[in-house]
Amino acid sequence: MSTVQNTADTKTGGTPPSGLSEFWFYFSRNKGAVIGLFVFMVILFVAVFAPFVAPHSPSSQNRELLLLPPVFQQGGMWGHILGTDAVGRDILSRLIYGARFSLFIGLVVVTLSVVSGVLIGLVAGYFRGKVDTFIMRIMDIILAFPSLLLALVLVAVLGPGLLNAMIAISLVNQPHFVRLTRAAVMTEKSKDYVVGSKVAGAGTLRLMFLTILPNCLAPLIVQATLAFSAAILDAAALGFLGMGAQPPTPEWGTMLAEAREFIQRAWWVVTFPGLAILITVLAINLMGDGLRDALDPKLKRS
Repeated sequence: MSTVQNTADTKTGGTPPSGLSEFWFYFSRNKGAVIGLFVFMVILFVAVFAPFVAPHSPSSQNRELLLLPPVFQQGGMWGHILGTDAVGRDILSRLIYGARFSLFIGLVVVTLSVVSGVLIGLVAGYFRGKVDTFIMRIMDIILAFPSLLLALVLVAVLGPGLLNAMIAISLVNQPHFVRLTRAAVMTEKSKDYVVGSKVAGAGTLRLMFLTILPNCLAPLIVQATLAFSAAILDAAALGFLGMGAQPPTPEWGTMLAEAREFIQRAWWVVTFPGLAILITVLAINLMGDGLRDALDPKLKRS
């Protein structure tokens, strides 16, 4: 018995692993998630330090270098590594500044969706009854519409622009957090620790926000990661349709919309913004898979 205990102490270093080290152990087992995290950190670094990383201003125009090809194509220049667009603006610089807008959109949308969705779902799952029925029927109505179509309608009502696009996308994503929170609260509410807290005299708000909610965060974190990438895609789609960020804002969807007429004779103007969206969304989704592996107890046991 002592030999087995000594072996276990040797493997664990004599102390149980911390929460962070245990999280990283399960997260790092997913190699795709580690790659996604690395790519996302690079994009985040570039976005934060855009004024120092970008070789040119995103709005400066050079009328002598219209639709300049990338440096690796004949006629390209090292001063404009990814070429220029139809009005002579450096594409690399606009992509770097566009990362700022895309990450900012994702952050704002997820924050609005999570805060409002969790509050509504917490109320629905805790109080149940008519309140629950009323809230969930509204969520069902919202989910009955295609997300992009509903976002387009909301932006058409509110008016085109980046702020209104973020509000519309957050409202479209909200029902997912409401349903997820409601289901988690209904599961946790009947457990012994909640009943014990209620018997001990804990009030309703304390039970909701301090007892139940912290134990519902794991699936919400994973959903927030996936919603982050979905927000970037939806914002790019609205920008492409002219209902999101407006020119000359260096937002990736708006860059695609401005460049679509040059797709046959200047492929780089369309390709690079599309690749930026693809790589960013893919990296965030890979991170979401890793978070699910690290936070889901069922996957840990497997």
